[in-house]
Amino acid sequence: MAALIAPSMLSADFLHLEKDVQMVNAYADLFHLDIMDGRFVPNLSYGFPIVEAIASKAEKPLDVHLMICSPHVYIERFCKAGASLLSFHLNAIHEDPEAVLGLIKNHGVKAGLAINPDIPVEKLFPYLDQCDFVLLMSVFAGFGGQSFIEETYERVAKTKEEILRRGLKTQIEVDGGVSPKNARQLVECGADILVAGSAVFKSSDPQQTIELMRK
Repeated sequence: MAALIAPSMLSADFLHLEKDVQMVNAYADLFHLDIMDGRFVPNLSYGFPIVEAIASKAEKPLDVHLMICSPHVYIERFCKAGASLLSFHLNAIHEDPEAVLGLIKNHGVKAGLAINPDIPVEKLFPYLDQCDFVLLMSVFAGFGGQSFIEETYERVAKTKEEILRRGLKTQIEVDGGVSPKNARQLVECGADILVAGSAVFKSSDPQQTIELMRK
């Protein structure tokens, strides 16, 4: 089965955002929205006005990735802003992860847990049955210009093995440095959703790039 392709809107052309929204509507599967607060990660991205603007034109689901401290405080508002999938980082909370996942699900939104490359994937295993998906970062969240971390393949395979062993339907999403060069191997290791920013939006032919990744 082909992976779902989720272009990261952080790499879109914000002066012509509707054009890029329509491109995703036409050729991709999800909108990936990175929310950064300048605290959990060193960068700032965008907030509710941009999410709501994209949601108003989106024909594909919004996959919102919270790279923020205290994500539980904002879950209800992001759900109301249009999120169909919502993930937060395991080490961004002091609360019980299951309670936060449940809060997301109570809004009818798919719930996910995210981790950076330096966190063992085994940390996710106690919560796999509560997650609709898990997000494995293949670069460190919030830092630009990083190369894809090769150990990601092993991390995806190990997570997939545990999901299958337990008979779960939890999907695996990979984010960071994903491109047509590594998409096939990621899917072969077990990835279900591929997030790609500059690989899509900086391409001379975004449609072709998406199709190459999908194959």
